[in-house]
Amino acid sequence: MNYSFWFVVGSQFLYGPEVLETVAARAQEMADELSKALPFPLVYKVTAKTNKEIADVVKEANYDSSCAGILTWCHTFSPSKMWIDGLRDLQKPWCHFVTQYNRAIPNEEIDMDFMNLNQAAHGDREHGFIGARLRKPRKVIAGHWQDQSVRDRIGSWMKAAVGVAVSKSMKVMRFGDNMREVAVTEGDKVEVQTKLGWQVNTWAVGDLVKVMNAVTEEEIDALMDTYRASYDIATDKIDHIRYQAREEIAIKKMMDAEGCKAFSNTFQDLYGMEQLPGLASQHLMAQGYGYGGEGDWKVAAMTAILKAMGENGNGCSLFMEDYTYNLEEGREYSLGAHMLEVCPCCAAAKPRIETHHLGIGMNEKDPARLVFEGKEGDAIVVSLIDMGGRLRLICQDIHCVKPILPMPNLPVARVMWQAEPSLTTGVECWITAGGAHHTVLSYDVTTEQMKDWANMLDIEFVHITRDTTVESLEHDLFLSDLAWKLK
Repeated sequence: MNYSFWFVVGSQFLYGPEVLETVAARAQEMADELSKALPFPLVYKVTAKTNKEIADVVKEANYDSSCAGILTWCHTFSPSKMWIDGLRDLQKPWCHFVTQYNRAIPNEEIDMDFMNLNQAAHGDREHGFIGARLRKPRKVIAGHWQDQSVRDRIGSWMKAAVGVAVSKSMKVMRFGDNMREVAVTEGDKVEVQTKLGWQVNTWAVGDLVKVMNAVTEEEIDALMDTYRASYDIATDKIDHIRYQAREEIAIKKMMDAEGCKAFSNTFQDLYGMEQLPGLASQHLMAQGYGYGGEGDWKVAAMTAILKAMGENGNGCSLFMEDYTYNLEEGREYSLGAHMLEVCPCCAAAKPRIETHHLGIGMNEKDPARLVFEGKEGDAIVVSLIDMGGRLRLICQDIHCVKPILPMPNLPVARVMWQAEPSLTTGVECWITAGGAHHTVLSYDVTTEQMKDWANMLDIEFVHITRDTTVESLEHDLFLSDLAWKLK
C-alpha cells in the first residue's frame, strides 16, 4: 500500500477571497515542501471554511484506505464548533500541527492586514480546545514547518500512523493452537479485532502439508538460489535446507492467498511435517512477515506491524524471547534467542545456514536455521498483553551489545542487551507490569512511536526507562488500573 497523509487547513469566510487564496497557496507550498522531507507524501486537501467541508473531507479520509492519517492546521481563526461533526466521526490518526507560515515577526511589515492573515497563534488554540473537549486522541506537534526537528517529529508520527493502518488490516494465520497450558499467549481475539483490527484465525496443519506436497522442485531450486545469495551455507545436509524451502514456499502461498501478513505455529502440532520451520520462518520474517512461536499470535501481529513502521529505517524489528541472564556483577546482560526463529534483519554479519538436532517437536530431519549474532545499538522491546477487559502495551528501553561470550555450542541466532534501568530492576519492572517472555525487539521503532500507536488505538501504554523504579511503576500501574476501569 502506498500511504499518504492529508493536510487539512482551517479558516473561515470572514477574511474575504484574497486572504483565502493566500492561505490555500501557502498550504499547498507547505505540503509540497514537507513531502520532500517526510517519509510519506503530505497531500493538501482543502482550506476548510464550513462544517460541511470538514465533515466531507473526514468522510473521504475514513473510506480512503491509502490515507493513513490527517494533519490539521489553522492558518487563520477557524471557529471550532464547525469542526465538531468531522472530528467526532474521524477514524484516522490525527496530528494537530501547530505552526505558522512565517518564521519571524516582520518588524517593518507587521500591521493589521498582516495580523488578520497570520492568526495561527490563536487559531490553533481554538482548534486545540475542541480536540480536548471532544477527548479525541491526537498528537500535538508545535514548531516552524521548515525546522528539521519538527519534520522529524512529523515523520515519526507518520510511521506510527502507518502502524495503525497496518494493524487495522492485519490478518494472522495460525497453524495449530498455542503451546499447551501457556497463559500469556492466550487472549481475547474478538476484543483484539474490535480494538486493533486484527483478524486471527486457524488453518489446519494438514492443509499446510497438502500445499507443501504440491511445491515443485523448480520452485525449491529458485529459493535455494536466494538462500545461497543471502547466506553462507555451513552444512552438507542440503536436503534439510530444501525441506525448509518447501515449508517456506507453502506457508507464503497460503498467507498470500488469504491476505495474511503474520503467522504462528507450535512445535506441539506438526502433524505430517518432518521439521519445525526454522530457516523458513526466518526468511519469511526477512521479507516483512510477522511470526510468533508457540502459537503466540499477538507477537506475530506486532512483529509485522513494527516491521512496517520501520520500513524507512533499516526495517529491523524481530520476534524475540528472553532466554537467560548473565548476572555477574558489572556484567549484567540478557540473552535473547529462540529455538530456530530469529529474523536475520538484526545480524551483525552474514548469517550461516546450519543444521542441528532439535529435541522438541517432530523433527525427522535436523532443522536448518540461520545462526548469527545480533548487531549493537539502542533498541526497544515491546510486549502486548491481555489484561482482561483491556490491552496493555509494555515498552522497555534497551541497548544491544556484541555478545560478551562466543557460545560456540549454541546453534541459534542470539542477541544480547543491557536493559534499562538495570538488568535486575528492569526485570522486576517488566514482571510487575506482566510483560511476556515473547517480545518484538526493534532497532528502528522508537518509544514515542509506540506510545503514539497505543494512543491512536486507545490502549494502555507502560514505559520502562532508565529512570523507572519498581515503586514508581507500581504506583503508576495502580492509578492506571483505576483509570481504565472507569473508562
